Amino acid sequence: MGERPRVLVVEDNAELVRILTTVLADEGYQVEAAADGQRGLHAGLTRAYDVIVLDRGLPAIEGVDLLQRWRGRGVTTPVLILSALGNPADRIEGLDAGAEDYLSKPFDFGELLARLRALRRRHLDDARTLPVGDRLLDLDTRQLRPRGATAGVQLSERECALLSVLAGRPARVFSRRELIGLVFADADSEVVVDTYVHYLRRKAGRGLVRTIRGRGFQLGPG
Repeated sequence: MGERPRVLVVEDNAELVRILTTVLADEGYQVEAAADGQRGLHAGLTRAYDVIVLDRGLPAIEGVDLLQRWRGRGVTTPVLILSALGNPADRIEGLDAGAEDYLSKPFDFGELLARLRALRRRHLDDARTLPVGDRLLDLDTRQLRPRGATAGVQLSERECALLSVLAGRPARVFSRRELIGLVFADADSEVVVDTYVHYLRRKAGRGLVRTIRGRGFQLGPG
Protein backbone atom coordinates (compact mmCIF):
# COMPACT_ATOMS: atom_id res chain seq x y z
CA MET A 1 0.00 0.00 0.00
CA GLY A 2 3.03 2.23 -0.30
CA GLU A 3 3.32 3.13 3.36
CA ARG A 4 6.61 3.41 5.17
CA PRO A 5 7.42 0.44 7.46
CA ARG A 6 6.44 0.93 11.08
CA VAL A 7 8.86 0.25 13.94
CA LEU A 8 8.19 0.26 17.67
CA VAL A 9 11.16 1.16 19.88
CA VAL A 10 10.73 0.09 23.51
CA GLU A 11 13.60 1.76 25.37
CA ASP A 12 13.82 3.81 28.57
CA ASN A 13 17.01 5.73 27.70
CA ALA A 14 15.62 9.01 26.33
CA GLU A 15 18.84 10.01 24.57
CA LEU A 16 19.16 6.64 22.84
CA VAL A 17 15.50 6.85 21.79
CA ARG A 18 16.15 10.29 20.29
CA ILE A 19 19.11 8.99 18.28
CA LEU A 20 17.29 5.82 17.21
CA THR A 21 14.28 7.83 16.09
CA THR A 22 16.48 10.02 13.90
CA VAL A 23 18.45 7.11 12.42
CA LEU A 24 15.38 4.98 11.75
CA ALA A 25 13.39 7.88 10.29
CA ASP A 26 16.29 8.61 7.93
CA GLU A 27 16.13 4.95 6.87
CA GLY A 28 12.45 5.41 5.97
CA TYR A 29 10.69 4.04 9.05
CA GLN A 30 7.68 5.45 10.86
CA VAL A 31 8.92 5.36 14.45
CA GLU A 32 6.88 5.01 17.63
CA ALA A 33 8.51 4.79 21.05
CA ALA A 34 7.50 3.44 24.45
CA ALA A 35 9.53 4.32 27.54
CA ASP A 36 8.60 1.34 29.72
CA GLY A 37 7.38 -2.22 29.44
CA GLN A 38 3.75 -1.46 30.27
CA ARG A 39 3.45 1.08 27.48
CA GLY A 40 5.31 -1.24 25.16
CA LEU A 41 2.91 -4.07 25.98
CA HIS A 42 -0.09 -1.91 25.17
CA ALA A 43 1.42 -0.64 21.91
CA GLY A 44 2.39 -4.12 20.72
CA LEU A 45 -1.06 -5.53 21.46
CA THR A 46 -3.11 -2.70 19.98
CA ARG A 47 -1.14 -1.54 16.93
CA ALA A 48 0.56 -3.25 13.99
CA TYR A 49 4.29 -2.89 13.33
CA ASP A 50 6.70 -4.30 10.79
CA VAL A 51 9.47 -4.77 13.37
CA ILE A 52 10.12 -4.05 17.06
CA VAL A 53 13.35 -2.94 18.75
CA LEU A 54 13.22 -3.99 22.41
CA ASP A 55 15.49 -3.12 25.33
CA ARG A 56 15.86 -5.75 28.06
CA GLY A 57 16.33 -3.52 31.10
CA LEU A 58 12.93 -1.81 31.14
CA PRO A 59 10.92 -0.38 34.03
CA ALA A 60 7.42 -1.75 34.78
CA ILE A 61 7.85 -4.96 32.73
CA GLU A 62 11.30 -6.36 31.95
CA GLY A 63 12.07 -6.89 28.26
CA VAL A 64 12.10 -10.71 28.13
CA ASP A 65 8.90 -10.86 30.19
CA LEU A 66 7.31 -8.33 27.83
CA LEU A 67 8.32 -10.36 24.79
CA GLN A 68 6.84 -13.53 26.27
CA ARG A 69 3.56 -11.70 26.94
CA TRP A 70 3.41 -10.51 23.33
CA ARG A 71 4.09 -13.98 21.99
CA GLY A 72 1.53 -15.47 24.38
CA ARG A 73 -1.09 -13.09 22.99
CA GLY A 74 -0.35 -13.97 19.38
CA VAL A 75 1.91 -11.05 18.39
CA THR A 76 4.20 -12.39 15.65
CA THR A 77 6.01 -9.14 14.75
CA PRO A 78 9.78 -9.79 14.44
CA VAL A 79 11.69 -8.49 17.48
CA LEU A 80 15.32 -7.44 17.81
CA ILE A 81 16.52 -7.20 21.41
CA LEU A 82 19.02 -4.49 22.35
CA SER A 83 20.79 -5.15 25.62
CA ALA A 84 23.87 -4.42 27.67
CA LEU A 85 23.60 -8.08 28.69
CA GLY A 86 25.57 -9.71 25.92
CA ASN A 87 26.95 -13.01 27.21
CA PRO A 88 25.80 -16.26 25.55
CA ALA A 89 23.37 -17.18 28.33
CA ASP A 90 21.60 -13.81 28.01
CA ARG A 91 21.39 -14.14 24.25
CA ILE A 92 19.97 -17.65 24.53
CA GLU A 93 17.38 -16.46 27.05
CA GLY A 94 16.24 -13.66 24.73
CA LEU A 95 16.07 -15.87 21.65
CA ASP A 96 14.26 -18.63 23.52
CA ALA A 97 11.70 -16.06 24.68
CA GLY A 98 10.78 -15.43 21.05
CA ALA A 99 13.18 -12.79 19.72
CA GLU A 100 14.39 -13.16 16.15
CA ASP A 101 17.68 -11.35 16.77
CA TYR A 102 19.82 -9.99 19.62
CA LEU A 103 22.30 -7.12 19.50
CA SER A 104 24.52 -6.14 22.41
CA LYS A 105 25.10 -2.56 23.54
CA PRO A 106 27.11 -0.64 22.52
CA PHE A 107 26.29 -1.35 18.88
CA ASP A 108 26.93 0.04 15.43
CA PHE A 109 23.90 1.77 13.91
CA GLY A 110 24.77 0.48 10.44
CA GLU A 111 24.67 -3.07 11.76
CA LEU A 112 21.36 -2.41 13.50
CA LEU A 113 19.80 -1.17 10.26
CA ALA A 114 21.16 -4.15 8.32
CA ARG A 115 19.74 -6.58 10.88
CA LEU A 116 16.35 -4.88 10.75
CA ARG A 117 16.31 -5.12 6.95
CA ALA A 118 17.13 -8.83 7.19
CA LEU A 119 14.38 -9.38 9.78
CA ARG A 120 11.82 -7.68 7.59
CA ARG A 121 12.84 -9.69 4.52
CA ARG A 122 12.56 -12.99 6.41
CA HIS A 123 9.25 -11.98 7.94
CA LEU A 124 7.80 -11.02 4.56
CA ASP A 125 8.93 -14.34 3.08
CA ASP A 126 7.29 -16.24 5.95
CA ALA A 127 4.11 -14.16 5.80
CA ARG A 128 3.14 -14.75 2.18
CA THR A 129 0.45 -17.18 3.33
CA LEU A 130 -1.67 -16.96 6.46
CA PRO A 131 -3.78 -19.76 7.96
CA VAL A 132 -7.51 -19.00 7.97
CA GLY A 133 -9.23 -21.95 9.63
CA ASP A 134 -8.76 -24.89 7.30
CA ARG A 135 -7.79 -22.57 4.44
CA LEU A 136 -4.79 -20.42 3.50
CA LEU A 137 -4.73 -16.78 2.45
CA ASP A 138 -2.14 -16.28 -0.30
CA LEU A 139 -1.00 -12.66 -0.07
CA ASP A 140 0.72 -12.73 -3.46
CA THR A 141 -2.30 -13.89 -5.49
CA ARG A 142 -4.95 -12.59 -3.01
CA GLN A 143 -6.64 -15.99 -3.04
CA LEU A 144 -8.26 -17.77 -0.10
CA ARG A 145 -7.85 -21.44 -0.89
CA PRO A 146 -8.19 -24.83 0.79
CA ARG A 147 -4.92 -26.25 2.10
CA GLY A 148 -3.21 -28.22 -0.65
CA ALA A 149 -5.21 -26.55 -3.41
CA THR A 150 -3.74 -24.27 -6.04
CA ALA A 151 -6.78 -22.04 -6.52
CA GLY A 152 -9.55 -20.61 -4.42
CA VAL A 153 -11.71 -17.55 -3.85
CA GLN A 154 -10.29 -14.41 -5.45
CA LEU A 155 -10.26 -11.35 -3.17
CA SER A 156 -9.86 -7.68 -3.97
CA GLU A 157 -6.89 -5.75 -2.58
CA ARG A 158 -8.95 -4.26 0.26
CA GLU A 159 -10.67 -7.56 1.06
CA CYS A 160 -7.29 -9.28 1.24
CA ALA A 161 -5.83 -6.53 3.43
CA LEU A 162 -8.75 -6.72 5.86
CA LEU A 163 -8.61 -10.51 6.08
CA SER A 164 -4.83 -10.49 6.53
CA VAL A 165 -5.13 -8.16 9.54
CA LEU A 166 -7.73 -10.43 11.16
CA ALA A 167 -5.81 -13.62 10.31
CA GLY A 168 -2.52 -12.16 11.53
CA ARG A 169 -3.91 -12.04 15.09
CA PRO A 170 -6.79 -14.51 15.14
CA ALA A 171 -7.40 -14.26 18.90
CA ARG A 172 -7.76 -10.48 18.88
CA VAL A 173 -10.93 -8.44 18.44
CA PHE A 174 -10.35 -5.38 16.22
CA SER A 175 -12.53 -2.32 16.64
CA ARG A 176 -13.84 -0.52 13.57
CA ARG A 177 -11.58 2.41 14.36
CA GLU A 178 -8.50 0.16 14.48
CA LEU A 179 -9.42 -1.43 11.15
CA ILE A 180 -9.92 2.01 9.60
CA GLY A 181 -6.37 2.91 10.60
CA LEU A 182 -4.85 -0.37 9.45
CA VAL A 183 -6.75 -0.98 6.19
CA PHE A 184 -8.97 1.96 5.21
CA ALA A 185 -6.90 5.02 6.12
CA ASP A 186 -8.48 7.11 3.35
CA ALA A 187 -12.07 6.33 4.40
CA ASP A 188 -14.28 9.01 5.93
CA SER A 189 -16.70 6.63 7.65
CA GLU A 190 -16.49 3.41 9.67
CA VAL A 191 -19.30 2.01 7.50
CA VAL A 192 -16.63 0.91 5.01
CA VAL A 193 -15.47 -1.74 7.51
CA ASP A 194 -18.94 -3.32 7.69
CA THR A 195 -19.20 -3.14 3.91
CA TYR A 196 -15.98 -5.10 3.36
CA VAL A 197 -16.83 -7.60 6.10
CA HIS A 198 -20.05 -8.20 4.15
CA TYR A 199 -18.06 -8.67 0.93
CA LEU A 200 -15.76 -11.22 2.60
CA ARG A 201 -18.67 -13.18 4.05
CA ARG A 202 -20.49 -13.18 0.71
CA LYS A 203 -17.42 -14.55 -1.09
CA ALA A 204 -16.06 -16.97 1.50
CA GLY A 205 -18.81 -17.81 3.98
CA ARG A 206 -20.52 -16.08 6.89
CA GLY A 207 -18.32 -17.87 9.41
CA LEU A 208 -15.17 -16.24 8.05
CA VAL A 209 -15.52 -13.11 10.21
CA ARG A 210 -17.14 -13.06 13.63
CA THR A 211 -18.94 -9.94 14.91
CA ILE A 212 -18.25 -9.27 18.60
CA ARG A 213 -21.14 -7.08 19.71
CA GLY A 214 -20.07 -3.71 21.01
CA ARG A 215 -16.38 -4.36 20.27
CA GLY A 216 -15.71 -5.08 16.61
CA PHE A 217 -14.62 -8.03 14.48
CA GLN A 218 -12.53 -11.17 14.90
CA LEU A 219 -11.44 -13.96 12.61
CA GLY A 220 -14.08 -16.68 12.65
CA PRO A 221 -13.65 -20.45 12.60
CA GLY A 222 -14.01 -20.60 8.81
